Amino acid sequence: MIKVQVEVQAKGTRISGEARSLLFTTSGLTLALTLTFLGLSACDRTEQPPASNAATPKVQSPPAGSTDIQSRIDTMVVEYSSVKAALTLAGRVTYGEDRFSKISSPLQGRVVEVRAKLGDRVKAGDILLVIDSPDISSAYSEFVKEASDLEYATRAYELAKDLYENKALPQKDLKQAENDRIKAQAEFRRSKERLLSLRVPAGELDKPLAEQKITSRFDMKSPLTGTVVERNITPGQSVSGDPTQVLFTVADLDRLQVVADLYERDLDLVKVGQVAAVTVEAYPGVSFPAVLSAIGDVVDPNSRTIKVRAMVDNEAHKLKPEMFARLNIDVGDTSQFIAVPREAVLEVDGKEFVYVVQAGDRYVRRPIKTATASNDQVRILDGLTPGERVVTKGAVLIKGQEAKAPGA
Repeated sequence: MIKVQVEVQAKGTRISGEARSLLFTTSGLTLALTLTFLGLSACDRTEQPPASNAATPKVQSPPAGSTDIQSRIDTMVVEYSSVKAALTLAGRVTYGEDRFSKISSPLQGRVVEVRAKLGDRVKAGDILLVIDSPDISSAYSEFVKEASDLEYATRAYELAKDLYENKALPQKDLKQAENDRIKAQAEFRRSKERLLSLRVPAGELDKPLAEQKITSRFDMKSPLTGTVVERNITPGQSVSGDPTQVLFTVADLDRLQVVADLYERDLDLVKVGQVAAVTVEAYPGVSFPAVLSAIGDVVDPNSRTIKVRAMVDNEAHKLKPEMFARLNIDVGDTSQFIAVPREAVLEVDGKEFVYVVQAGDRYVRRPIKTATASNDQVRILDGLTPGERVVTKGAVLIKGQEAKAPGA
């Protein structure tokens, strides 16, 4: 509007007074509005300063204070304990090593009778099944032949010996008759051993041939007294004579064993003959008396444990083979010793330590030597004395603060 006004005046155009008055009035109003707009813009710039490209500083969270850590730490005063030291090992229930037998047939044949059922109690010598085997027939036929050959060779040797003594037979013929007798004896023994391996009674073979009563039937008997815990045979089934074909498993369930894993650090705490107690999840609050019967001589390279075995009475048959069990071993008498919770002991590079509380709520590492006292207690052999205060809960937090400290 100002530009227009200047141009009009420059041309010298004549306008009336009323028009001039109106023009100046309009121009003044326009100028006033323009100045008002510029003033408001200036005010707005004053109230809102221009944005800066400078980086805004980060607001760091305050580090965890000692008060927060202190609230999560528990301590205790070290004192002598009179608790009876015990060791708890994880294991499983199994058959006694010499109290079960996996029975297979020593010969081929067909099952004609099964006399034992699953769960039956049998005695040593009881017949489990009867097999009709052609192996016995062929072996007995060979035995009879070799017995006859031996009898003939023996008579020939006796005759040759008489003729030689009367100088009616050369010495070489006598030696030949003697060699034939020796060979016949060897073949006879071999055939007899074959029948014995097929479980033919030795007393029957010692009888004269005319009195022997040997058939193709084979009675497979139980080698021990126990319970039939596995049966894999039915009448009419063929057996191969393969020892891996298990037909029956007979086990003595009156006395079982628990096989548990012992860490090598606790090896010096156990010995054969120690009293123990077995617990299983099936019977909460019930323990079964046991005695350590064997300690392994080899360390498992993967688990770093040693197998220990304990015999446990099971006359009530409550324990079942392959149950998970815990073997609680009494490893010490009732004598005083220093013990702390297992949670209080930390380990770095194979060295154990605890945090001892000093004046001013300071915590100092203290190297220690330990042994197992119980499932949740550690016996202190060296490094602590009664009256000192140690951290029992939250030691890991203190260790973490040490790692974050400058120069750590």
